Amino acid sequence: MTVGPVTVGPIAHGGHCVARYDGRVIFVRHALPGETVMITITDTGQPSYWRGDATVIIDPSPDRIDRACPISGPGGCGGCDFQHVAPAAQRRLKADVLAEQLHRLAGLDLHVPVEHVPVRSPSQDGQPVDGLGWRTRMRYLFDDHRQPGLRAHRSHRVITLPPQGCLIASPVISRPTGAPSDGELIGIDAADGVHWLSGEDREQITEHAVGRDWQVAGDGFWQVHPAAADLLATAVLDGLRPESGEKAFDLYCGVGLFSGALVDAGCRVIGVESSRDAVAAARRNLADAGSRARFHAARVDRALGAPRGRSALPGSTDLIVLDPPRSGAGKRVIEQVVRRRPRAIAYVACDPAALARDLGYLFRQAYQLTSLRAFDLFPMTHHLECVAVLQPSGG
Repeated sequence: MTVGPVTVGPIAHGGHCVARYDGRVIFVRHALPGETVMITITDTGQPSYWRGDATVIIDPSPDRIDRACPISGPGGCGGCDFQHVAPAAQRRLKADVLAEQLHRLAGLDLHVPVEHVPVRSPSQDGQPVDGLGWRTRMRYLFDDHRQPGLRAHRSHRVITLPPQGCLIASPVISRPTGAPSDGELIGIDAADGVHWLSGEDREQITEHAVGRDWQVAGDGFWQVHPAAADLLATAVLDGLRPESGEKAFDLYCGVGLFSGALVDAGCRVIGVESSRDAVAAARRNLADAGSRARFHAARVDRALGAPRGRSALPGSTDLIVLDPPRSGAGKRVIEQVVRRRPRAIAYVACDPAALARDLGYLFRQAYQLTSLRAFDLFPMTHHLECVAVLQPSGG
């Protein structure tokens, strides 16, 4: 079913714009605010709203550009939902979404520009294309004909890669060669070279950031933008201003990136992470720090809330880094963090809604925002990364 013409409303969290047709809200992908479009409805399963794709552009926005990838539009791969948007306009839209979430969920009226993070881009027709060639980790699936592809939006359907491969991927992993027996292949452009891993492989790879080498499982977490690890660690240190001898918690610590940055700044760090494999890697990565870096495999909420005497975490600390998953830290973790009365908290967030919600909890616990930076670490998509720094109110 196609409806319209419809004039598209503002950008919303999640990579779509909000439109209204005959009194019904439609969340529209592949559109831009102010455009007049025809919308092909893709989901009517919710009584209060529909989902759709802008499939005919009647009156385009001046920020609209031609997509570089032939499978990035309606009905195609679900990854690049902003390929139809000029890169500078992508960053403005992300800043608008962040501002809206901060206002709605944290009561904060603040507009933070999303910072451009340069990366050497591949060329198209001899010209470099901003926002392409940055992704250093790719997970490829294979269709019934053993051709590599990526999932469609909100679907398990595999969209076959075009001949040029995935354009946001680092060029050396933009297209896999061969097909694994289990139908999945992970490509990694790491500091120690290119790796191709099937779902059965448990290979360790080496990354490099903040002056250290990091051992990471091939299927483990590491930032996918080549500049991200150094950039985020620097932003955390700049915000916290750690002093030699201070104590710190690194919560959701992964393989120890922020712990390493804090140790090298003279702190004593306790890291907590639910993945036992990641904790084992963190211990290896920071073995040279000795007792200045300790790690515990536990859920963060349980480690923070364990009874006195049994908790892995002391009752007070100077600094806390939070780098939770996309769902955020949540009220329980925030309450336990505040009980430690750190002089500064750095919150690293990949979801503006979860960040704004948790900032609201911190504001109600007498902490105030001292800085907030936003980075465009996922070009051609609606995602962004933020680093918020908070201190006790009046402190």
